[in-house]
This record gives sequence, C-alpha cells and structure tokens, in this order.
Amino acid sequence: MPHEHQWHSRPVAGAPPDDDTFRVPLQYPPDVLLAHARAARMPVFAPTPRAADLVDMTQVDPAIALDIRYATARNFLGFPVYPAPRAFLQRPAAQALSHARTLAARHGYGLLVYDAYRPWHVSYLFRQAVPRDLYEFVGDPAIGSRHNRGCAVDLTLWDLATGRVVSMPSGFDEMTPRAHVAYAGGDEGARALRDLLARIMAASGFLPLAEEWWHFDYADWQDYPVLDLPFDAIGRDTMP
Repeated sequence: MPHEHQWHSRPVAGAPPDDDTFRVPLQYPPDVLLAHARAARMPVFAPTPRAADLVDMTQVDPAIALDIRYATARNFLGFPVYPAPRAFLQRPAAQALSHARTLAARHGYGLLVYDAYRPWHVSYLFRQAVPRDLYEFVGDPAIGSRHNRGCAVDLTLWDLATGRVVSMPSGFDEMTPRAHVAYAGGDEGARALRDLLARIMAASGFLPLAEEWWHFDYADWQDYPVLDLPFDAIGRDTMP
C-alpha cells in the first residue's frame, strides 16, 4: 500500500521556524503613534456605487488559515495595532478569495492570510510610523487604501501535506526590492511559488501590487467606500 501523506487543516504552529519579521525605525514611540491614530479624523471621501458589506473571512471559508500579524508584535512596527486576529473583506472579494483557495488546493497548497480589511486610522498610524523613503510600502491616508475599503488581502501559501508555510523571495512586509513581484534574484523555487500565488489570485479576480508579492487587490475595489470601522462594529453596521 503506498505511503499516504498526512494532510493538515491548518499550518503547523510556529512554521516557518525562523522569524523573518521585518522592522522599520519608528519615527515616534508606539504610545505616541497609537494616541495620534486614535485622535485622527478620516477625511470625507467621494460617494461610491456600492455600500460596504464586510464579512468575516473564516465564516465564508473556514479552510482559509489566518496569521494576522498586526494583532501581534510580529510586524514591521514591533507592536500590535489590531484588537483581535480577524480578517474581513467585502463579500464579493471574500467569495473570490474562497475561489482562490480552491485553486491553490489543486496545487497542494492552502492560503494563509496576513491581513485584509484595515481601518483607516491604522493606515494613518503606518504612514506616521515609517520614514519618508518607505512611503511606497504604506498607503496614503489622504486618499485611502484598498485595505481601508475591505478589498485588499495580504497572504501566502502553505503546503497542505506538511503544514509548512512556503518560502518566498522575502518575508511578509519586507520593505526591500526582494518584495517586488518582478524581483529576479534569490531562490528559484521561492520565485516559482510567488508566481504561482500570483496566477491563482489573478484567476480569481485579484490584481497584484508591484512592490509587494503578498498584496492583492480585488478588481472592483473602486466601487467600495473607505472605512474606519473597528472590528467589533463589523456585522452591526458596515455603512460608511
């Protein structure tokens, strides 16, 4: 009888073993950044064709795994900015991501989400935190980001047979040229997995971001409003 692989429903805890978290030199201490973000007021943005309809990703597709880095200290800031490890997307985007998960499974991989909907005040905090030469890696709060609209997702692949998170050309949120989708250096196998993820997401209705291999925008993101809803308000009222 041939050997059968043990198939995991979630990535193995602690995988990969090496902490590849990228850090930036903060422009202000964490308590100052958090206080400024809480006090910031979101600009008034133009009306959009569709109302917000954010849904919990794990309710749409429980097979999608989460590693919400901004609910932990394992992020470029070095401190948590989310109250809970949750992932929300606009309903059509969540359904499209579920489709991507089924495509990934055909290749023997699962999807591991690092971030999805991001309240506007968190994007404001990011912009205040990083030096100006890293602005290309954080959204401009003056115009709102795809994450603020619930139409962007940051993610990677994990091996369904071993439970191991795959190696990519850079770590998540690494603000270097290695994160670019066109980066041609590093390990050939890592680049092949990066490109596989891009094909899976494109086939499911998502667009890549040139500077970040892990970031994908839902194709209809412009139809949705910029939001600053806290996580615990989602489900009660998702209107802007």
